[in-house]
Amino acid sequence: MKTLKLIKIRFLYCTYLIALLFTAFSNAANPIDILSMKERAQFIDNMTDLRIKTLMPKLMNEHNIDMWILISREYNEDPIVKTMLPATWLSARRTTILMFARNKNNKVDAWAIAPYKIGNSFKKGWDKTTEPNQWQALNALITKYQPDNIALNTSTHWAHADGLTVGDQQRFLANLPQPYHNKIISSEPLAIAWLEQRIAPEVEMYKNIVAIAHEIIAEGFSTKAITVGETTSDDLVWWFRERIRQLKLQTWFHPSVAIQRADNKQFDHEQSFTNGYNDKVIRAGDLLHVDFGITYLRLNTDTQQHAYILKPEETQAPAYLVNAFNSANKLQDIFTAEFKAGKTGNQVLAAARRKAIAQGLKPTIYTHPLGYHGHAAGTTLGMWDSQQGVAGDGDYPLHLNTAYSIELNNAVFIKPWNKEIRIMLEEDAFFDNTGVWYLNSRQTKLILIK
Repeated sequence: MKTLKLIKIRFLYCTYLIALLFTAFSNAANPIDILSMKERAQFIDNMTDLRIKTLMPKLMNEHNIDMWILISREYNEDPIVKTMLPATWLSARRTTILMFARNKNNKVDAWAIAPYKIGNSFKKGWDKTTEPNQWQALNALITKYQPDNIALNTSTHWAHADGLTVGDQQRFLANLPQPYHNKIISSEPLAIAWLEQRIAPEVEMYKNIVAIAHEIIAEGFSTKAITVGETTSDDLVWWFRERIRQLKLQTWFHPSVAIQRADNKQFDHEQSFTNGYNDKVIRAGDLLHVDFGITYLRLNTDTQQHAYILKPEETQAPAYLVNAFNSANKLQDIFTAEFKAGKTGNQVLAAARRKAIAQGLKPTIYTHPLGYHGHAAGTTLGMWDSQQGVAGDGDYPLHLNTAYSIELNNAVFIKPWNKEIRIMLEEDAFFDNTGVWYLNSRQTKLILIK
């Protein structure tokens, strides 16, 4: 018995030592600084409160909206409601109604007509013990403010701003006093502004979020993740997924890894973002491409970068690939120089393409807003299959203090490979009164993997 007990103690001690070593190794291998879950919740709640207090009055005044009502049911949340819930609320609860109302002081009161208290940003607007009917509690507040208009989340062009379901709309109208029925308007301009506008503390944090995404890509495009001649493109895709989870982060889309190389395979835009080379072994001389994004602190990144696998005799990438890469940086500069508040996405797209083509480039531009969603609300600047403009959201004008994924590619014919390749870049940037600037710089050189 003593012998068995001693063996058991030694086993537990060895297990404990292994756990310590594993923890130490994990910490050494994870230099990326990530906030704890509690710290993340504090940041999210602070930003929500600050946005409601400082940004909401400005936006409602700009768009002349007196009252904004958002209605959402559990498991079918309005996309905008999800940006306003406390960090500890992972979904709406039962029927959650939020209201923003301009008061006599030209400020905004935030109310929650819901069965539970919703954080600290919203006043509780419904007490079931005194008024069992939730809709009557809502009507009492509407009557109190007597708004000239009531905005609801319905939109033609933006799914993000079209979150009011038919059922909730019917219930709302069935209970709304008749005099207010002709005051209903779409919240679209206010909803888009809320989603796309970033406040200063968010911008500062966004720099760190994009830096984290860049660090993960740098790890993936290295011998930490790639063994040349063994690792496949699909292996690398799943390495990115696993690394994201190790860091207690999330991704908003499945990454893709594509290979371009000296063979007879022609470029296919759609395939490059889905199957790439469809689980092919990564070889020396390959040009790798990754499309990758993370979700952190309710903000999203979206990045595409390139790496080159050096051949045994090489110390740098071939000049023809370096020149091709530089041409895509040039296209970025031409494109971002066209950004100006008030210009529509279609206007910027047309001007940038015209100038790029005049300078001998072969551009495709498909830039989108970035923020609470990866493909976010705001100004769309081309799609890869719509280079003559995008109806609706492409006609929407640029606004300051908004973020974008500067996404595009330039096609270049590579003589040694006897085919055309694409340098596909995507870097996250911010647009303010200084112009467009990258939140954590941009890739200006091919990543080299030995």
